[in-house]
Amino acid sequence: MFMTGTVNGKRIAYDSDYTEFLVQVGKGTKGSYKTRYSFIGKLSQAVMYYNAINIGNGYKKRLYMPSCSRHPVIAKASS
Repeated sequence: MFMTGTVNGKRIAYDSDYTEFLVQVGKGTKGSYKTRYSFIGKLSQAVMYYNAINIGNGYKKRLYMPSCSRHPVIAKASS
C-alpha cells in the first residue's frame, strides 16, 4: 500500500511493505557512512531514530532511501 509523509518540507511517497529506510552515521569528509538502523516501510520510526542521534566532533548523519533513484537522501546533518 502506498503512503506519503513529510520530512523537512519534502513530501515522500513510499510503499509500506517494501520501501527500506536507512539511518546512517559517518565521520569525516570522505563521504563514507555506516548503517545504524534499517526500517522496512516505517518512515515515522526512521525519522524518530534519525532525530534521536546526537552528532558532534566531525560526525554526520543521514536518512537514506536507497530505492529512490532521483533523491535518495531524505535528511542530512553534520557537525
